[in-house]
Amino acid sequence: MLRKFGGATIRRTVDRACARVPEHAHDWPMLSLFVLGGYSNQTELGTTFVAGPSAILYRAGAAHRNIVASAGFEQIEIEFDPAWLGHAKLPAASVSRWLGGSAGAEARALVQICGEETAEERLRKIVQRFVERAGHEPERTPPRWLETVMRLLRDDASLKVKDMARELGRHPSWLGTAYRLATGEGLLETAARFRVEHAARLLRETDQSAACIAVDAGFCDQSHMNRTFRRVLGRLPSDVRDDRRLFRQNEPSAMPS
Repeated sequence: MLRKFGGATIRRTVDRACARVPEHAHDWPMLSLFVLGGYSNQTELGTTFVAGPSAILYRAGAAHRNIVASAGFEQIEIEFDPAWLGHAKLPAASVSRWLGGSAGAEARALVQICGEETAEERLRKIVQRFVERAGHEPERTPPRWLETVMRLLRDDASLKVKDMARELGRHPSWLGTAYRLATGEGLLETAARFRVEHAARLLRETDQSAACIAVDAGFCDQSHMNRTFRRVLGRLPSDVRDDRRLFRQNEPSAMPS
């Protein structure tokens, strides 16, 4: 648990790779903010794969379950009494998803704020503003080219923007702008996140040394990994290694078919 107030709780939740989180619901509304990894989110809206800057708001009692992808999953959960949120009007739907775009960018900023020693009133106002603004943003359909860019980056996080743009037949400056608008983060930020995701899974689920993990995840060395973890997560790899104590599941699950 990161913070606890009279009407709200903020916690970091970590799932191991390929875990299955059974159907559950919350007594209060809960705002889930993406941090790392990916998962298949199953609700009354259907199934959506989430693997980038995003937020999901569940009204009290809204059932959901997850199947975690091979990189594991980390999120920040803000569970709150509606009275704590004050005047902000919650969306009428029992489940609201905001994937990428400006809402994804705001979700990334909110994650950083949750990890700081932020005063309760300031945090409340930021959550209020997020819910109000995101509630007016229509559901986004990812552009077709985005899947290609994500695949290229996952295959090689060191790939240059000009090489990805050439693959798409686009200008590098167009790609950089269009990608940020679509996902809520920049190409270099995604590349760094992919390296951190890979390293974080190994830190949490293996006993490999940090130095070996740094090389395996594509960092220049352990110092480079430390700097990137600080920038992406605000924490060091040694802190992430301790996350294995926070797993919601004690044993790994088989890879879903």
